[in-house]
Amino acid sequence: MRNLNFQPKRILVLAKAYPARSFSYGETVCCAGIDLDTFNLIRIYPINYRDLDYTLRFKKYSVIEAHCAKDPHDARPESYRVRQDSINILEHIDTSQNWQKRKQYIQKVPVKSLCQIMEEEQVDNTSLGLIRPENIDFHYERKKNIKTAKKNLAYAQPGLFDKKKEPIEDIPYQFYYSFKCALEPECNGHRLAILDWEINQAYRKWRGQYSDEEELLSKIRDQWLSISDCQKRDVLFFVGNLFRFRKVFVVLSVFYPPKLGR
Repeated sequence: MRNLNFQPKRILVLAKAYPARSFSYGETVCCAGIDLDTFNLIRIYPINYRDLDYTLRFKKYSVIEAHCAKDPHDARPESYRVRQDSINILEHIDTSQNWQKRKQYIQKVPVKSLCQIMEEEQVDNTSLGLIRPENIDFHYERKKNIKTAKKNLAYAQPGLFDKKKEPIEDIPYQFYYSFKCALEPECNGHRLAILDWEINQAYRKWRGQYSDEEELLSKIRDQWLSISDCQKRDVLFFVGNLFRFRKVFVVLSVFYPPKLGR
């Protein structure tokens, strides 16, 4: 990272993925949002989120300042390396006045269809976008082959992390949205995994309230269908693709202000 040209950026954080771990970077969180100097979408990585001081553990819709540099090993134009020691929280934008301030930022980013973004990915490596979905449904599947032993080995690797920590819990389910693109009459539909930290945290938090697993999963389904109810909310999905599998897009977060008059 020494030879990279780091420059300060102000970023409105729209998405935080659930922590992942590797032997190269330790336990990291991929974050994405809006570069407030250009209003382009941006991905910043790697962030060892649980190694941050508690006062610097930013939330979604925080405006942060950080020194970033284009990642030479990632052809996706939105991908930047970040110096973790440069992160500073400037403010947090709340939902007051019907999400008005959040809307002011979001409205400066073009809304596309996933069909369009997937076509652009083949031309110029586009990897992030805001899309307007319709006909939304929610699904879940039990994961196969969770590699707990390999994960624990990564956490035990000497010198891998700045701070010793307990391994992050593997959530046994993968959650999905299925939908059609509202801006594409010919859209055949999509089914995307949800990688937002919040849905995995909901599973962990609500598990203590529901002894029956089916009841817990039903609660999660009801909640994520509620926030994506296009009749009541102005729903946008923030989507991105995977570094190793560029054609695979996922839902990173949901923007869901109530529609005016409701």
